[in-house]
Amino acid sequence: MSADGRSVVVVGGGIAGLAAAWELTGGAEPDPGRPQVTVLEPARTLGGPLRSVPFAGRPVDVGPDGFLGRRPEAVELCREVGVGDRLRPIGASGASVYTRGRLRPLPADLLLGVPTRWWPVARSGVLGPLGALRLLRDLLVPRPDRRGPLGDRALGPLVERRLGAAVVGALVDPLVGGIHAGTVADMSTAAVLPQLLAVPRRGSLMRSLRRAARMAAPPSGEPAFWALDGGMSVLVEELARRLEERGVELRTRVGAEGLARGAGRAWVVETSAGPVEADGVVLAAPAPVVAALLQPHEPDGAGLARTVEYASVAVATLAYRRPVTLPAGTGFLVPRGTPSPLPDAGGEEILLSAATFLDAKWPHLRRDDTVLVRASAGRFGDRRPEQLDDDQLAGRLAAELEAIVGLDGPPVASLVTRWPRAFPQYRVGHLLRVSGIEAAVRRLPALAVAGAAYRGVGIPACVASGRAAGRAILESLGVGPPARP
Repeated sequence: MSADGRSVVVVGGGIAGLAAAWELTGGAEPDPGRPQVTVLEPARTLGGPLRSVPFAGRPVDVGPDGFLGRRPEAVELCREVGVGDRLRPIGASGASVYTRGRLRPLPADLLLGVPTRWWPVARSGVLGPLGALRLLRDLLVPRPDRRGPLGDRALGPLVERRLGAAVVGALVDPLVGGIHAGTVADMSTAAVLPQLLAVPRRGSLMRSLRRAARMAAPPSGEPAFWALDGGMSVLVEELARRLEERGVELRTRVGAEGLARGAGRAWVVETSAGPVEADGVVLAAPAPVVAALLQPHEPDGAGLARTVEYASVAVATLAYRRPVTLPAGTGFLVPRGTPSPLPDAGGEEILLSAATFLDAKWPHLRRDDTVLVRASAGRFGDRRPEQLDDDQLAGRLAAELEAIVGLDGPPVASLVTRWPRAFPQYRVGHLLRVSGIEAAVRRLPALAVAGAAYRGVGIPACVASGRAAGRAILESLGVGPPARP
């Protein structure tokens, strides 16, 4: 128990929940006067999709394998926890897109897939002659946006109107849709690429985005992406160890089943192992869980949380015996609707959505005997991966990969990892829904939400979300400095 007897329960032991617990206990400077913290996680392990497993002689991430360098939150947490010396920069640059029958290099000067210059795109051949000519129109006779200022727009139609359908299909949807395992047809521009809403309604969209692209680039000399030597589990395990040193109770295989107002304390969290009383609660769980917990107290907020849908994905990590020749760069993307390259596919859409050349992307994973390739499948609405067992899924992805890249034989080892309902979909109006959820939560005493369902799906965004929730609870309880915005 803390020095003043107060306690906080964090529902969810993913990186957002663990970051919230870290902040609640003092962050970089542990404070014994902070509340007693209990973390509840229904899975058998902490970290959510941040998971590393031994495979082909090295630890391999089967969830996120790195994080953005231009956002500081994840790097700062690694350094505070004591694993900053394990940070490793990305080892290669560039990637490709499988379009019009072959791999073509992604052009330079893209802002999340949206071109900011014409010539690199035209030279790459990604769009084809007609698509490149349509893009050129933005420089010569730009199409004005007559809809006027709006709080949000669907990303795909917005870009298509200004730059053409080929840009959306070959660049924006594979890049942005791939990050979210969704489609840009109804994706929120305000949540995903707000710079597009700030550009002038007239004039060239590409010219207007160049300044935004420069601002989005990582600081000079900083890597675009970081990984951890030993895998993302290094961060989770060390964070858990440090939290336990601070007296945090980490309870796995214990899920929250209900949330009630307490008598002696503000809240009672009903769990599979019995009730837990708390003065404050951080809900760092998926949106459907949050909706169920909020329903008795804030039905409007619960209804908004219930509208957040999720996509499921699967990852096959494949080991190929050296020597293997792979294309340059870190991997390639596959646009939605691309026919499978397999001769017996009968025109069916390709299952493979992306491939990552792990040894090239992360040099600390290189070994003399095998090369690792990560093959991804699954988008919102595509249930084909669920209809295949692990061997069938790995075989199909390996066959499509081999047909595209030109490998001579099958992998010598494979590992399939499935992430059901793992990617929240940020549809038009998403930030308005999030604001409604947050407003509903603020009407309740010492309650906060955190996680990928709200303001970013990447590791840095989830860390920021968790720490902000922790600060909000401390402010509600009158502990520590006021919460920073």
